[in-house]
Amino acid sequence: MTEGEKTPARVVVADDQTVVREGIVMLLGLLPGVEVVGAAGEGEEAVRLVAELSPDVVLMDLRMPRCDGVEATRRIRSEYPGTQVVVLTTFADDESLFPALRAGARGYLTKDAGGDEIVRAVESVLSGDAGLSPSIQRRLLERLSHPEPAAVAAEAPDGLTARETEVLVLIAEGLTNQEIARKLHVSTATVKTHINNLFAKTGLKDRAQAVRYAYGKGLVRPPAD
Repeated sequence: MTEGEKTPARVVVADDQTVVREGIVMLLGLLPGVEVVGAAGEGEEAVRLVAELSPDVVLMDLRMPRCDGVEATRRIRSEYPGTQVVVLTTFADDESLFPALRAGARGYLTKDAGGDEIVRAVESVLSGDAGLSPSIQRRLLERLSHPEPAAVAAEAPDGLTARETEVLVLIAEGLTNQEIARKLHVSTATVKTHINNLFAKTGLKDRAQAVRYAYGKGLVRPPAD
């Protein structure tokens, strides 16, 4: 290394899909400023590699067996605070984004990010900034500008998550799946998944039952005369 060159950031890649993990490692190996020092196929292994290798950054997938990316991030940031975490995932919905950030991730990218964007995120978190893709930054700003309804903040019935309760409230307000997806900035497929989950938890069979359930639980109120 010549004088004036920066020391490459030492990176561990964690992803349970072998093809994806090897592809990321190969991509990063072609880029300046990054040195891949290890690769993990699940969260427990990622934590172990951090303990052994003391990398600067972990590129962390979220959906992994045994120990998912959120829990691995929480453990790494608690036990090895010298290592930063940048999430690199397929998922950009609130249920993925906000738990990861609360666990201590300093960066969040989706897997359509290019190599240059990954390197910028790594450099950003090492300099103390957040390494967020533009789409994630917009999502955070939109969420701050449009907080969740008060009904969702209340304790949800029957084990529903906050997002499932929010979807239920919007169903009761008469919104279609497409309208709910636009309002929540998620895909229609994600909305359908939430509906299937909340139906399974509550024993509901259709949207008409969902409306009655939401009113019966006090999640929404009849319009004033």
